Amino acid sequence: MIGFLRGQVMALKTDYCLLDVNGVGYRVFVAGSTRNKLRLKDEASLYTYMNVYQDGITLYGFATEEEYDVFQLLIGVSGIGPKVALGILSGITVEGLCKAIQNKQATVLTKLPGIGKKSAERLILELKDKVGFAAGAGTEEILTLDMEGPVGDDIISEAQAALMALGYSQAEITPVLKKATKCKSTEEIIKLALKELNRF
Repeated sequence: MIGFLRGQVMALKTDYCLLDVNGVGYRVFVAGSTRNKLRLKDEASLYTYMNVYQDGITLYGFATEEEYDVFQLLIGVSGIGPKVALGILSGITVEGLCKAIQNKQATVLTKLPGIGKKSAERLILELKDKVGFAAGAGTEEILTLDMEGPVGDDIISEAQAALMALGYSQAEITPVLKKATKCKSTEEIIKLALKELNRF
């Protein structure tokens, strides 16, 4: 199991980086918070989680041990896979997430990609006794998503997760989803979003 990597950042993409570790290039998927701390050609150290599945192996990397630990808790929740967990950490800080869970703020959690009402309730139920947060900052100040409309609907959350999986950034997706509040299905939202995103 690969638990830690240190090497030179050779490429920075929307949701992953390429890390040169002694001549071996590792593709490591990262949350937005970690990606923002990486600099092309600089040396970086990442805590890693190796996900082994039927079709291959995927590495997920984290700039801090705290973020890594929360990721581990998230994927332990029924229905939350590594990609969704990474999307969650891209949309909210560790402190904000922990505070929302402890305060049972489901409306905050449903603003995160891939999280609908039922998933938010599971997160609260299964993690409220396992997480802590630093006092002082309010969740509304920590949440990094800026969404309008019925973002708590499962179809919007599913569409957001699907678009992020296709490689679009949160900054690209957010304004498009604001135009899709009248859509009635995930497929309809994705179709509209892709049309908007590919206009230029």
